Amino acid sequence: MSTQINILMVDDHPIILEGYQNVLMATKKPEYEYLIHTANTCDAANQLLRKSANNHPYDVCFFDISLPVSEDGSITSGEDLALIARDLLPDAKIIILTMFNESFRIHNIIKAINPEGFLIKSDLTSFELAEAFQHILHSPPYYSSTVSNFLKRTVTSKVYVDDINRQILHYLSQGVKTRSLTEYVDLSMSAIEKRKKQLKLLFGVEDGKDETLLKEAREKGFL
Repeated sequence: MSTQINILMVDDHPIILEGYQNVLMATKKPEYEYLIHTANTCDAANQLLRKSANNHPYDVCFFDISLPVSEDGSITSGEDLALIARDLLPDAKIIILTMFNESFRIHNIIKAINPEGFLIKSDLTSFELAEAFQHILHSPPYYSSTVSNFLKRTVTSKVYVDDINRQILHYLSQGVKTRSLTEYVDLSMSAIEKRKKQLKLLFGVEDGKDETLLKEAREKGFL
């Protein structure tokens, strides 16, 4: 009798989702059946996660990091979705697939999510994706070469951008003025100003301008 593996794949490019599915189905072992759901926005993925938690929990969740923000702005990335999955589906294996390969971002994802799989898309071949999936099912974690090399190089790092700071960056990037951020983020103006100063120090913004902060955040993959 075959074992069913419930899988969620989230990426904003349908052709990539199709490619992932084709690789998994082409390399599936006879003892397994894969039930695969896909989503290409934060809202769609969030709905599937919540439905799954009350019905047939996902065994494996694939998340791209860069995704269309939820309509209410509360979910800004695949990283946020992975944290939701951790809460709703504690037994699910989380796999992060992303184009972002900066040490800055890799550290943040590992610290916040500690995924069972972390794959940089530029590292991947069809063979490695299939191999990674089997490894994650039976003996996690699995990291692609860029992530593995980062972990070898880096012992500790103080770089970490939490959920509130990511929201501040997001709303600033959408044109919200600092004086209006209290309408979107549940903090006082003084707390927001303090966080902005910390972000500018973290990203090495020397001219103090919000435009420079957003430019650095984009280059590091936080926007």
